[in-house]
Amino acid sequence: MQDSGKQKQHMKWLKRLGWAGFLFFLIKGLIWLALIYFGIGLIG
Repeated sequence: MQDSGKQKQHMKWLKRLGWAGFLFFLIKGLIWLALIYFGIGLIG
């Protein structure tokens, strides 16, 4: 019973997050990957 309630609460959170949140984390992740890639390029 508790798992079902948590899952519904999680889905509400995801819907509330929406596209803006998705894009924010996507861009943030891409920036981190670029920093790591170019950082290794500078070192090596």
